[in-house]
Amino acid sequence: MLRVKKLSPDAELPFRGTPGSAGYDLTSTESHVILPGHRAVVATGLAVEIPDGTYGRIAPRSGLAVKNGIQVGAGVVDSDYRGELKVVLFNHDLNKTFNIKPGFRIAQLILETIQTPEVEEIKESLQQTERGEGGFGSTGVGK
Repeated sequence: MLRVKKLSPDAELPFRGTPGSAGYDLTSTESHVILPGHRAVVATGLAVEIPDGTYGRIAPRSGLAVKNGIQVGAGVVDSDYRGELKVVLFNHDLNKTFNIKPGFRIAQLILETIQTPEVEEIKESLQQTERGEGGFGSTGVGK
């Protein structure tokens, strides 16, 4: 169960657009103008109780990203956080201002399973793998 508290009378409960949607759409409770290349922190008017064993990931909405260059930042909601959900939005379109009005769907909340094992420092080598220490691009780009 995702328990949600409205902190503002005009806040909308998170909702899934279709039965197969992974995320719950989040809406704005305020107006914002995000200039080209700038960012804004947008209020949702909601506080949530993330279920144990999960965390909330604030993710972009694909339509906003493709059509307007709007991306999301700072997207982790810990299960013990009880404050207002706010969304950091970046306007990556360098030519167009993005206007947000109350009720606009600005992001989505996806609940993901999390593991939090104890941390153990080791002095010997880590277990070897086929990849080893190969980093960025080490596995190639094509078939």
